[in-house]
Amino acid sequence: MEENDIYHERQRLQFCLMHALNNLLQEDSFSRNELDTIGNKLAAIDPDKERWSPFSLVLKPHHNALTGNYDANVLISALESRNKRVIWHDHRNHTSSINLIAETLVGILINIPVRRFGGLWKSRHWVAIRRIGDVWYNLDSDLAAPKAFSNADEQRGRSSSGEADGRKAVGGGECLSMEC
Repeated sequence: MEENDIYHERQRLQFCLMHALNNLLQEDSFSRNELDTIGNKLAAIDPDKERWSPFSLVLKPHHNALTGNYDANVLISALESRNKRVIWHDHRNHTSSINLIAETLVGILINIPVRRFGGLWKSRHWVAIRRIGDVWYNLDSDLAAPKAFSNADEQRGRSSSGEADGRKAVGGGECLSMEC
């Protein structure tokens, strides 16, 4: 498959989870409205609801109402709404616990800590890595275009180290895989 035939959304605000999900599914599957709704439903059923404050209008338990910045609970609920199986991988094992040649494995989502603006801003970023045919691609929404990995060892090494597009993340990250 040609790289320009691969569906790839680019980063906008802190909607990296929406972009990562759509890039992973290879279509415009999730909208901001749908992910906000999922986050709000998760907050409504949360047994540890916090007291309301003026900040509650913007800083929701599972996302930021203005910029996105969704958490793993939204990711899991979103994929399960599409009948996808999500497996959480312990970050201490990196990606060594993932069978990259399993036929049911569609892709990997990694939540890595990153520094932006010369290290002044620390945040987290969702990155999608997907197998298309026999090739694994880095579908990071910060990239201008999808990047093919030369082999599974390179893909495993990049996702284990929390590295995306050659930039080193600050520490390790959460890792989830999606299966059909």
